[in-house]
Amino acid sequence: MQRRSFLTGAAAVSAATLAACGKTEPAKPAAVAAPAVQTGLPEVRWRLASSFPKSLDTIFGAAEVISRRVAAGTNNKFQIQVFAGGEIVPPFGVVDAVQNGTVQCSHTAPYYFFGKDPTFAFGTAIPFGMNVRQQNAWMIHGGGRELFNSFLKEYNIVSFGAGNTGAQMGGWFRNEIKTVADLKGLKFRVGGTGGLPLQKLGVVPQQIPGGEIYPALERGTIDAAEWVGPYDDEKLGFYKVAKFYYYPGWWEGGPELDLFVNIKEYNALPAEYKNILESACHEANLWMMAKYDAVNPAALKRLVANGVKLLPFSNDILAACYKATQEVYEDIAAKNSKFKTIYDSWKTFLDDQVQWFGVAEARYDSFMGAAARLKR
Repeated sequence: MQRRSFLTGAAAVSAATLAACGKTEPAKPAAVAAPAVQTGLPEVRWRLASSFPKSLDTIFGAAEVISRRVAAGTNNKFQIQVFAGGEIVPPFGVVDAVQNGTVQCSHTAPYYFFGKDPTFAFGTAIPFGMNVRQQNAWMIHGGGRELFNSFLKEYNIVSFGAGNTGAQMGGWFRNEIKTVADLKGLKFRVGGTGGLPLQKLGVVPQQIPGGEIYPALERGTIDAAEWVGPYDDEKLGFYKVAKFYYYPGWWEGGPELDLFVNIKEYNALPAEYKNILESACHEANLWMMAKYDAVNPAALKRLVANGVKLLPFSNDILAACYKATQEVYEDIAAKNSKFKTIYDSWKTFLDDQVQWFGVAEARYDSFMGAAARLKR
């Protein structure tokens, strides 16, 4: 007993001496480390309703990333079961489902719900808006998340960034779009608020879930459609029924996907589970963008090899769309104080970001693009 007491005391003296010298003891073996989650924490089972089909492994897959990480970080005590769009809730019904507690959470593009209130679109993207890095900067460090969650309170929802596709493509068209006049009367599947300025130019916007776009395009119910980019668009087969592939999708410069969580359910979680859920969403945000960047180049090459005509929107068309977009924003802001509150913050932040990105980023990207072309 005396020897054991001596060893205990010696260890304490040694630790104190090291601390006094500005040193620390070597890390203890992992086997004796305290578990990340307390053993007394409760078992929690949630259902997540996605707005996307399982076939789109990247945009749907981000919800699965969240589910896996939450389970792994809590020793399977907190489990989230992921359901594809339409399995338990229609793709565009997830806000109502989270709001009324039918499901605890959803993974979706908030701008799908601009019909309820155009303010929803700030959670994803609005035309001629931020790229992915700017969106993350605004949401995480520019007050965007706080503003958006303040708006979502009336829907009993709290949100977390959980994915981004990066700048999207402008879509698939049966015929060339050479002038602004070619847009008139065009039935175009376009997400979120992108359809509002296009309406001013004569386009007839259509809101159609991802899994229903191809048959609508094939039957001629619509004349054109946009979704995300080469990887997803190839999977959905749009190139089989429309050969003109335009860029950029100016209505989605950096569209964010969010995890929408019922506030009551979120508040009932232990603090440890809240932290793990938020960390899982951050990982999903990074994972999705990295996956798209990794797989889009090869997909675009395959599409072009299959006879797709890759074309940019003309400067005249972009200028007309930009002008119409500014008119739409001013009109909405004059009528909707919730939209105006977030728009004022968003616009100021974006203006600064565009100036900054125009310095180092734009010059670097411009040179690298030119250098790559010289190698061909």
